[in-house]
Amino acid sequence: MFKAEKIGGRNVTASASTSDVKLHSKASEASTPSRYPHRLNFYDRPPVLDITLEEFETCAIDRLRVLAHIESLNHRSLPAPQFSAAVATYVKAHLPLNSNSARSANLEEERRRDEIGHWVLRLAFSRSPDLRARFIRSELSLFRERFTSDDLNERNTFLRSMKFNWEEVGPTEKQELREDLMACMPWGKESKKNDAFNAEKWNKVPWYTVPDLIGSRRVFVKGGMAYVPNSSQISLVLQAYSARLETALELTAKNLPRLDEDERLGPVIDHLASSFLSGLAAGDYQPADGTSGAAVTAEMVDDLARKHFSPCMRNLYERLKRDHHMKHFGRLQLGLFLKGIGLPLEEAVIFWRRMYGSSMTDDKFNKEYRYNIRHSYGQEGKRANYPPKSCQQILTTNQPGTQDSHGCPFRHFSPDNLATFLVSSYPTLDRSSAEMRDILDSVKNSHYHVACTRVFEVTHGLKKGDGLGKDGETVSHPNRYTERSREIEADRLGLVKKDEEEEDVVMAE
Repeated sequence: MFKAEKIGGRNVTASASTSDVKLHSKASEASTPSRYPHRLNFYDRPPVLDITLEEFETCAIDRLRVLAHIESLNHRSLPAPQFSAAVATYVKAHLPLNSNSARSANLEEERRRDEIGHWVLRLAFSRSPDLRARFIRSELSLFRERFTSDDLNERNTFLRSMKFNWEEVGPTEKQELREDLMACMPWGKESKKNDAFNAEKWNKVPWYTVPDLIGSRRVFVKGGMAYVPNSSQISLVLQAYSARLETALELTAKNLPRLDEDERLGPVIDHLASSFLSGLAAGDYQPADGTSGAAVTAEMVDDLARKHFSPCMRNLYERLKRDHHMKHFGRLQLGLFLKGIGLPLEEAVIFWRRMYGSSMTDDKFNKEYRYNIRHSYGQEGKRANYPPKSCQQILTTNQPGTQDSHGCPFRHFSPDNLATFLVSSYPTLDRSSAEMRDILDSVKNSHYHVACTRVFEVTHGLKKGDGLGKDGETVSHPNRYTERSREIEADRLGLVKKDEEEEDVVMAE
């Protein structure tokens, strides 16, 4: 699909060919407003514009985060209205794309970044049938959200511009098939059936292009043609988009072995694919202001672990507490996590010394462990400020051996050991409960972040689909898990305190 050619420049340009990306020093034809006349886009034409290497990566990552979130929501089996609302909220926050009527939005920049992100991800996800299928599913969900939320007039203008090969049903044929067409539609109130029928329009398409409507008996079929009302038009549009995208990805896959990609692009593309395979695309963790950002002492860790630690960190802490020993990668994973929740360096030294207890002398601890603790806080060596490890890093790097304690319980424990660990760590979970079956089913399908999110919902009294209790957010970082857990506790304590104060006022009166 793309060909990388080094000519000394720092810009990446996608040419008009579907299999060409060139690096050059001269500016190509700039994007003009006429390139993006519509909010909706089938991405039929590769972009012809100059982009920096930074844009190449950041635009793709922005879109990847949205697609990864959509895939996570798909695997959580949410009701359709809740799923749509969660997708719309997340897309609006992370990949906004406004209609032409928007006054304050930079439409050109929004649509430019949207287009770049889509075309870069095509490179990453054309490499295997599994990646292509997952990419198409998430892209269809994103397009559906944008289609249903688009301005009606702008949507119709877009559809006319696509010149779909749909045959419109004329007034005469419509009246001849009146009873059959009306029988397939949920018209609502009986008194409004005739008005609704007269206002509706139909298109004829081959029956095999709308299997979802055929399966749910929502269209009339005659002579191999399905009569699709405009109210169900989204099925036609999604089928057309899916077919075009699938064909384009297969063409890209055939061209990939012949591509001579620039070494600066290859690592970016590989990273995007691995991120999507792990089901995650989160950036470095940044603690939010408030309770979760408050300083933590060594004395507080045990209580925090019991109430707020994510399963992976809960496992590490309990293993350290039991064995008074931990190997390097386990210490690194837990130590950076504790740093991220607000444990200062001085308290970290106290914490680790207490946890090792009598298993080692003070002299051995100071010689072999104090330096590593200070190093992780950026006080030794090259003095780098190492961030806590994200779920993606835990899932994909430094895989644990049989004697190690680091890693992700959902990926690295056997089903029986995982169930035992969850039941012993979280009293609200029962081995034979429906919630446990949900968790184990997600693990069986390699949706580890979905399983972890379900644990959070159950242990915090949230209903299925609430996620971290904020816009259906999925777990993507152990520190985010703990941060939201502490925020929820603080909110509930605040409500209790408010109720008590109101009761005191009433009693005083």
